[in-house]
Amino acid sequence: MAATSFVAASLLRRAALGFALSHPLKNNKLSYQSNLISFPLTPRLTSSGLCHLAQAVKGDVADLLKDVGDKTVFEEVKRTLEMARRASSRREVLHTNFLTPPVMKESMLALTKLADLKAVSQGGYPQAERCRISVGHPDVLTSDPDIIAALSITGNFGFQPCSHGDFLGAILGTGIAREKVGDVILQGEKGAQVIIVPELIDFLMTSLDKVGNVPVSLTKIPLISIDYEPPSTKSFRTIEASARIDAIASAGFKISRSKLVDLIRNGDVRLNWTPVTKNGATLKTGDIVSVRGKGRLKIGEINTTRKGKFAIELIRYL
Repeated sequence: MAATSFVAASLLRRAALGFALSHPLKNNKLSYQSNLISFPLTPRLTSSGLCHLAQAVKGDVADLLKDVGDKTVFEEVKRTLEMARRASSRREVLHTNFLTPPVMKESMLALTKLADLKAVSQGGYPQAERCRISVGHPDVLTSDPDIIAALSITGNFGFQPCSHGDFLGAILGTGIAREKVGDVILQGEKGAQVIIVPELIDFLMTSLDKVGNVPVSLTKIPLISIDYEPPSTKSFRTIEASARIDAIASAGFKISRSKLVDLIRNGDVRLNWTPVTKNGATLKTGDIVSVRGKGRLKIGEINTTRKGKFAIELIRYL
């Protein structure tokens, strides 16, 4: 029995070392709290430890993400899952940076398939689009970690209104990476509120002094003070011969089908925040279609008529 345990431990140490050395920490899109090279080279021979190590060495992440078609989303979610497994096996809590909505959605779906793991998402307010995910063993991740913060950016925007892009551009112009910044919430003449990682609060407060041509001042605010109003929407129904994006979106945005095809060709149409490349992409309930300069459209309930057509509920964001 002792000899068997020694051989097993030796094999596990080799597997762990190979895994660590083959995955150097080069990705700067995730905020890890520990170095990948510190993966335990002398694992405890417990059933839980063996399970997690075997999963990590086998690298069966692809099985969890077999339904993710977008390559970029696949790679982002894959990194999140690898981080989650390390967090669970080490019984510590690790965090992602701010994730885009499609990566966020697929990550949370995949994380629910992993045993002995808890995942918590935080964006600052209920309708936040960009969120961070904290993962860890349920015994360790017992409360929401303090991984997001909020700033108020104020200035005299009454005569020089600034757009979402103006605020975001000014923030990124200080050298902060996009994945360190969450949602930017416009406040009209008051300015804007921004969600950001806590460790960059002081830097941004001393580095950002102007948005567009408007001098600004920054103040840290509690998350409870985030002033967000749910977007106004208008719902209506349409009957189409197919559930293709060119048919439904043209009806939703009230533009010709040929015009929408041109917008797709120019890269101006996104489905669930991912650029659309094919006119024939099929839509389903819950999908979000956005068109540059036209706004955003959510696909509601889809039913089939007696004549084989599609009766579709469309929710237009105003």
